[in-house]
Formats: sequence, structure tokens, C-alpha cells
Amino acid sequence: MNWILLIIGGIFEVGFATCLGKAKESSGMTATLWLGGFLICLAISMVLLYKATQTLPIGTAYAVWTGIGAVGTVLVGIFVFKEPADFWRIFFITTLISSIIGLKFVSSH
Repeated sequence: MNWILLIIGGIFEVGFATCLGKAKESSGMTATLWLGGFLICLAISMVLLYKATQTLPIGTAYAVWTGIGAVGTVLVGIFVFKEPADFWRIFFITTLISSIIGLKFVSSH
């Protein structure tokens, strides 16, 4: 169950990074709303990370949480913000995903 919470927390990490990107592109009330979304996603993500670390090792949980956030944010950058998707970015995202999966398999929980 805590792995599921950790994955959901990582998805909310992608949400708060995306909200920051959208706030940067916006102004006025729209930017304020995106910043509100950032704060909500941040709070949910942190609470879920905290809950997951109640039974998972902190090092593993934090690495997986940030890895999900990093991979998801890069993918959002590519598909939403039209950032480049060159060979090396895809290569290193793939190695990061492999590392996240590896941490799951070597965790004793």
C-alpha cells in the first residue's frame, strides 16, 4: 500500500512542477491560480511521501519519489511545454526509470 502512496505522491510532484511551469507562462489571476495548484500539489505530495516513509526506508522512498517526479516532469516538459526530446534525454530518462524499478525490487518492504 505504501508503494502506491509513494507513486501517487510522485505524480503530485509532477503536478506541482507543472503548475510552476504554467504559472511562469501566465500572469495576473491565472498565475495566482497556478500557484495555488502548486501549493495544493506540494502539500499532497509531501503528505504522501511522509506516509510512505512510515514503512519504507527513507532513502529508497525519497529516491523513488524524486525519480517519479523527475521522469514525469521531463515527459510533461516534452509533451506540454514542447521541450526537446533528443536521444540523450530519452536515454537518461530510461536509465532513471530502470533505477526506480531496481530500487523497488531490492527494497525489503
